[in-house]
Amino acid sequence: MPRVTCLLPNLEMIMLQGAHTAIVTPFNRDGSVDFGTYRDLIEFQIQNGIDGIVPVGTTGESPTLNHKEHMKVIEETVRLVNGRVRVIAGTGANSTAEAVELTREAKAFGIDATLQVTPYYNKPNQEGLYRHFSMVADLGVPVVLYNVPGRTSREIAIDTVARLANHEAVVAVKEAGGDVARVKQTLDVCKIEVLSGDDGLALPMMRDGAVGLISVASNVVPDVVATLVHTALEKQWDAAQILHDRYIGLFDGMFIDTNPIPVKAALAMMGKIEEVYRLPLCSMEGRLKERLRTVLGGLDLL
Repeated sequence: MPRVTCLLPNLEMIMLQGAHTAIVTPFNRDGSVDFGTYRDLIEFQIQNGIDGIVPVGTTGESPTLNHKEHMKVIEETVRLVNGRVRVIAGTGANSTAEAVELTREAKAFGIDATLQVTPYYNKPNQEGLYRHFSMVADLGVPVVLYNVPGRTSREIAIDTVARLANHEAVVAVKEAGGDVARVKQTLDVCKIEVLSGDDGLALPMMRDGAVGLISVASNVVPDVVATLVHTALEKQWDAAQILHDRYIGLFDGMFIDTNPIPVKAALAMMGKIEEVYRLPLCSMEGRLKERLRTVLGGLDLL
């Protein structure tokens, strides 16, 4: 992957364009992390053309992993990937001190970047968001801001993104608010990479200047998502649209219940993981599961 030198001493930033998988955390039947299956999932992703792995984000059920588990998943991701693709580790928190500590520990493992979710529940104002992300960025790890107001009840204002983009370590923003217009609005006021955080909006966002995707659906179809994103990067819009249209039902199906319930159910149907969650997440109701099974069957994924 192409690299560019950052102004911060000893910081080598990665161009984050491409398809990245917000990978699930598989559990054993007793609820412990299943690292054997996790290794297989990572190999499945790499062998099918994904450009990066994003562990312990929302899709990785980070809220129910304890600190030791959280760091172990990141450490194992870096070890298993072994430099073949990027690792963008979820180390955000609604406490700035915790986000800094998680990021500092993950930095020692050799991550390529950190995904920093908007602090949730405590709903900081824009100045608080600016100071929070800036303190994490001061650690010298490339930062991907994660705008997901549907989960956090707080949007990172475009003016705040622009202020943060002046920090050498703030390199990208993951847009998961469902607003395609924010891509162009952001790029009009600052120089930063925009990554779609929504499979179904990846193509329209890339038409407007986004350079890639952090995907949920790629857990299930990494080859398809990688091809769609790479085709769009080459501006082969018609070919990308054909893929988008064929798989939009799957992209939507990943959100018929709270993420990551549908994607873990899909992977279980495909025989790749045990369908185990940690409370308060649990299996979705039968009618939704059958609806998802129909989608997967229609795409010859079962």
